[in-house]
Amino acid sequence: MTETPEAFDHGRIEPVGLEVEMQRSYLDYAMSVIVGRALPDVRDGLKPVHRKILFAMYDGGFRPDRGYFKCARVVGEVMGNYHPHGDTAIYDSLVRMAQPWSLRYPLIDGNGNFGSPGNDPAAAMRYTECRLFPLAMELLRDIDEDSVDFVPNYDGRNQEPTILPARFPNLLVNGSEGIAVGMATKIPPHNLREIGAAVQWCLDHPEADEAETLEAAIKIVKGPDFPTKGLIVGTTVIEEAYRTGRGSIRMRAVVEVEEDKRGRACLVVTELPYQVNPDNLAERVAELVKEGKLAGIADIRDESSGRTGMRLILVLKRDAVAKVVLNNLYKHTQLQETFGANMLALVDGVPRTLNLAQFLRHYVAHQVEVIQRRTAYRLRKAEERAHILRGLVKALDALDEVIALIRRSPTVEVARTGLIELLTIDEVQATAILDMQLRRLAALERQKIIDELAKIEIEIADLQDILAKPERQRKIISDELGEIVSKWGDERRTKIIPFDGEVSMEDLIAREDVVVTITRTGYAKRTKADLYRSQKRGG
Repeated sequence: MTETPEAFDHGRIEPVGLEVEMQRSYLDYAMSVIVGRALPDVRDGLKPVHRKILFAMYDGGFRPDRGYFKCARVVGEVMGNYHPHGDTAIYDSLVRMAQPWSLRYPLIDGNGNFGSPGNDPAAAMRYTECRLFPLAMELLRDIDEDSVDFVPNYDGRNQEPTILPARFPNLLVNGSEGIAVGMATKIPPHNLREIGAAVQWCLDHPEADEAETLEAAIKIVKGPDFPTKGLIVGTTVIEEAYRTGRGSIRMRAVVEVEEDKRGRACLVVTELPYQVNPDNLAERVAELVKEGKLAGIADIRDESSGRTGMRLILVLKRDAVAKVVLNNLYKHTQLQETFGANMLALVDGVPRTLNLAQFLRHYVAHQVEVIQRRTAYRLRKAEERAHILRGLVKALDALDEVIALIRRSPTVEVARTGLIELLTIDEVQATAILDMQLRRLAALERQKIIDELAKIEIEIADLQDILAKPERQRKIISDELGEIVSKWGDERRTKIIPFDGEVSMEDLIAREDVVVTITRTGYAKRTKADLYRSQKRGG
């Protein structure tokens, strides 16, 4: 007879409604994606995967002052220590941080094939090499001085930072883009000099409220500054995005009219809107011409190269009007595109849509905390060193008694206890005295100890003064940010032009002389004047 299996322990089973469980599980998943994957933190402008990559490269020694390392090695370091996910996601994020057409200020220095703005992908990670870009070191500066919190990594064997010190405002400078569950973010990149100037204004006016900061920032920051250059059309939409955190910014390609060797007019595209793929653009134009939706284009050539830069040639037909063809291109292709700004970021772990002033104020608050923590760390280290030096000075003042005590002590423990009683010092100071080399008993070495103690006591007073005065903290932030901006800041790439109105139907039709014939019966006919002449009808 078959034995009946024992019944389940119903005391360990908790009945849950399917609807309740799905709701709870979905919310847990959504928050995990929002906080742990898709949205940047307002303080350092990084998503977790980018933060892990940069810290792993810093911690692993893949720094600007050393040679290049295989990207596969970096990906393995990140995946093994900080990011228990697929290698593809890590490598794709690493590649994007090295592409000068993706980031306004790249954070990784790549060596090898990292793709192109078109459809060319990056080479496999076993072929490409990388190291941290020097500017990325400013995101990590002071991280070894207790300036940010660390938490155990996924397996508890290592520590990783919850945030980076970010000594320049990376979120506004490089922008960010991500799709979470039920929300998305799209923050445009900006010019480092303009954002640096806006941060300096905040540091100089700590008493200003959010409204005053916003008005000042809008005057300082002209608008987004895209790595692919191009044009921004209109300033009203930029101001709307800065005030509300949302706005549709119109971008336009830079197109010039030239003549080729055969005397034909050509539209030459030299700069594209941000994130527009030039290969797909050329294919789309060719499709529209083939379908008859785009008239006046005879040939399309891509003459782009590393030497000449972006150069897409659209050869026009003899009778085509360049302005009309261009307006049609703006209407039907990505030569004119919109950047849907949705300036969403994590503030204390909560997703919030922020205006320009709020971004700046949150960044300044983060920098103040970094400086306070760094100063407290340096003060703690200075006080520890001063404490030891005071013990050494006491030992030097009673040198004969100290030597005699050590010589008659049978063990180190007895000598340590005797020094504590003789000099009225603690165990740390006594250990330092016992570890002191005999050469430091020389007169010059003794004076060095006394001089070092005097210097450290001045440093301690200065560090205490910094912690006590917020204005000094802001001055330090201002000076250090100013150094970064002066070294890495550059001119704007994207030009802002006035809005010239929507493209109307009239803009899509060439302006030319015509003859309109109307008969008595009400029949009307339009004929081009030059065609009228060619038919010898007296035109």
